[in-house]
Amino acid sequence: MMIIRPIAADDYDRFYELAEKTGPGFTSLQPNEKLVRNRLEKSLAAFAKEVKEPGEESYLFVLEDTANHRVAGICGIMASVGLSEPWYNYRLGTLMHSSRELNVHNVVNTLSITNDHTGCSEICTLFLDPDYRHSKNGSLLSKCRFLFMAEFPQRFAETVIAEMRGISDKDGISPFWEGLGRHFFSIDFSKADYLTGIGEKVFIAELMPKHLIYTNLLPKSAQAVIGKVHENTLPALKMLEAEGFRYEGYMDIFDAGPTITARFDEIRAIRESHYVKIRISEEAHHQQGELHLISNTSLNGFRCCMSPLTQDKQNLIYITPTVAANLQAEEGDSVRVVPLSSGRRV
Repeated sequence: MMIIRPIAADDYDRFYELAEKTGPGFTSLQPNEKLVRNRLEKSLAAFAKEVKEPGEESYLFVLEDTANHRVAGICGIMASVGLSEPWYNYRLGTLMHSSRELNVHNVVNTLSITNDHTGCSEICTLFLDPDYRHSKNGSLLSKCRFLFMAEFPQRFAETVIAEMRGISDKDGISPFWEGLGRHFFSIDFSKADYLTGIGEKVFIAELMPKHLIYTNLLPKSAQAVIGKVHENTLPALKMLEAEGFRYEGYMDIFDAGPTITARFDEIRAIRESHYVKIRISEEAHHQQGELHLISNTSLNGFRCCMSPLTQDKQNLIYITPTVAANLQAEEGDSVRVVPLSSGRRV
């Protein structure tokens, strides 16, 4: 069975192994020992901290295969971005250039640098081991975060963002970077992305263009990838769009991958999640109900998994002893549930 839990101190080795598999463009998880150790320690501190409003807490969760106790994936939430270091995006805009005398009317797209998402919560660091990209494991890994956020809303902001990986090739070449960024930074995309990932961001403020950029002056190859996602990221984008996230013209300053946003209380899995009480029964093995996410209500002991569910008239659900054990839940406990995908709730 696959179970979601907070990352633990002894997950470091496997966490680093996953970082080595991410590839170019995966800014939030780079194969750097100091970065990986720091991300892990910050998560441990966040789960141990009493929080009344969101700060710079960083939460990491792992997907564990209980059959062999292997960590199969990682995902995270940043409570607030841009508080101690600027959070940069490009915003796509429009200008009209016209001449009545010449009867010329041209609409031109522009890019302007912004810090508009300062203070927003970010869902981030989603990576699933290729061996486990089946059986809806990716959906569990991505959407488990929404049950945690629904359970502890005081820890997160009113607006949630997700930066989606932009287009680059197998050698880490980004058309957008080659067409724009390289002219100002004079380094490879993979180097800039790596430096950002390990927290060395001063060079961005020092070197990035400060003025409005006319996209029609960029190479066609760079224009073509503005707001587009890497092919490996497309399933994650579609999944988040189904949860209520939307592209509103913001993008990454390096590869032009879209930054999508949603209001906290309008995210489908948060809005539709609710409490039920559990009954533990072997008969639950035979349930044919809709697949649901189920989580307990603990902070440090947070657990989330998937199971088909049906509900009786007393607002009870039936789960197997195995599911109950993995959730660290007992007979009569309240748990939070939501359909894995949009549809009828139990």
